Amino acid sequence: MEINGATELYGIMGNPVGHSLSPAMHNGAFGALGLNKAYLPFFVQDVAQAMTGLRALGVKGVSVTIPHKQAVIAYLDSIDPVAEKIGAVNTLVISNNAIHGANTDWIGANRALSEKISLQGASVLLLGAGGSARAIGFGLLEAGASLTIASRTPEKGQALAKLLGCPWLPLAEADSVKADILINATSMGMGAQLDLLPIAPESLVNFQVVMDIVYAPLKTRLLQAAEQAGCQTINGLAMLLYQGAAQFELWTGQQAPVEVMRQSLLTSLGCNP
Repeated sequence: MEINGATELYGIMGNPVGHSLSPAMHNGAFGALGLNKAYLPFFVQDVAQAMTGLRALGVKGVSVTIPHKQAVIAYLDSIDPVAEKIGAVNTLVISNNAIHGANTDWIGANRALSEKISLQGASVLLLGAGGSARAIGFGLLEAGASLTIASRTPEKGQALAKLLGCPWLPLAEADSVKADILINATSMGMGAQLDLLPIAPESLVNFQVVMDIVYAPLKTRLLQAAEQAGCQTINGLAMLLYQGAAQFELWTGQQAPVEVMRQSLLTSLGCNP
């Protein structure tokens, strides 16, 4: 696509942001539909100045990633009710100099899970109590699921469980839980924790569906063990893809080209689509 004077600008703001797969995903989608739009990574340290700059430059939409999902809320003109409940925003829609905040993380998680199992009435064990767990937890409750939180840090876990109105367990006791769905929203399975499992492999028979939000590697040790236990599995790419598709639709009003976006993500990860 040729960049010209009519090109509309989108991007992702975070710190760090250079590793993000979102530019490949969204530029692939814009290109597939022939839209004169471009999506760039924005390294942001000062959120207040960045939000002023977005307005001044006429940027149309922005993804928000760590560590700015809470900080941007103070600079919004309006916020989606679910994003307000979650207390985090991952999507900015900018129109007529006004910035609207939304959260598509929970939509991404729900859509990925709904391909495997009905969420209405499903029981879920959610591992973790960070920002991702918070968004996923609210989304599951919106969809009519019941929830148990298990985390390594009692203070964060108990606070999130109280907010969501659900039980909390120490992560060490998660092995004793039986539920329809297990979701790993911890950092176990990536980076320095690549070989760590958040739950004992022999306990995975207690779940029908296992989802890991870690997407590098694409098949984590947890998902490998879940497959061996006979569970249906969902990798971290699914949530990333579907939250991005929801962003694309908020920004453009058009149906997202999901398969093009999926292939762009796989290519970025060095996988064969």
